[in-house]
Amino acid sequence: MSVRHALLALLDEGPKYGLRLRQEFEAQTGEIWPLNVGQVHSTLRRLEKEGNVRTDEVDGTQKRFRITADGRRELDRWLRTPPDVDSPPRDELVIKVQIALRMAGVDVTELLQVHRRHAVEAMQKYTHLKAETPPGEVSLGLVVDAELFRLEGIVRWLDAAQARLRHLPDQSWAATPVGLPAEAPPGRLRARSMGGDQ
Repeated sequence: MSVRHALLALLDEGPKYGLRLRQEFEAQTGEIWPLNVGQVHSTLRRLEKEGNVRTDEVDGTQKRFRITADGRRELDRWLRTPPDVDSPPRDELVIKVQIALRMAGVDVTELLQVHRRHAVEAMQKYTHLKAETPPGEVSLGLVVDAELFRLEGIVRWLDAAQARLRHLPDQSWAATPVGLPAEAPPGRLRARSMGGDQ
């Protein structure tokens, strides 16, 4: 999530104070993605240093922020730039399971189930929230849908990981280093290594 660009978009509607920016950001996402005041102000200082926003002093203490022409160009550039999907991010859950595969005495099947239960409970929470979201609350609906799809992806990956473990001899993963067996094609080693060179 790009907080800096979300703040630029809110400022594109007109000049605002830091507190109002925080309130509008949280209202737009149904408070699913909370911001603290320090994060808002540090982001605004950085945007000001870059020339994307400027400030007006009010009563010598509060600052009102407004977007600049450079800020509008930056916002437009960001909106039109597709996210990087070529380099997968390091996924903490994937790394956690790969580490567990190396550790003697860890029941990886049980570990997968713990994480699956947690993801399913989160999905139930967002499903209830979706049912309670009025049709006109498009911004909140988009956030809830995105979370549901993300969580569904996690559950599907955990199910796929469970299926892979069924193909291994009993407890063989506990003594096997992460990576492919020696007879595997070398070109695939990098893709399977724990975290890669990203």
